[in-house]
Amino acid sequence: MARAREARARAHSPYSGFRVGAAARDAGGRVFTGCNVENASLGLTLCAERVAVVKAVSEGAERLVTLAVATDRDRVVMPCGACRQVLLELAPRLRLIVAGKGNRRRRTTVRELLPDAFGPADLTRG
Repeated sequence: MARAREARARAHSPYSGFRVGAAARDAGGRVFTGCNVENASLGLTLCAERVAVVKAVSEGAERLVTLAVATDRDRVVMPCGACRQVLLELAPRLRLIVAGKGNRRRRTTVRELLPDAFGPADLTRG
């Protein structure tokens, strides 16, 4: 969570003011961080969760096991739908720890966040 909070400090969020940091840990113990990066064309905004996971994949991470997400809100704010889909595809057994300010935290899994999800198996013909 400390690495996620450090990443949150680097967030580029001039439009929403919503700062998010994430830290993904792989089975080998390596940690990959990301922050949200907004764009005036809001659909092009990158969420911290996806930035961290894509960095991990691009740097050859082993199986991702945990993702810590830190926001600057008082309440715990869970990952968006797009992030949930990407996380499920790239790390289907991922555990998440999501924190707001202070000690507010929620622990869950990506499967709990996106039950009955569309995935690679749905693309096979048969």
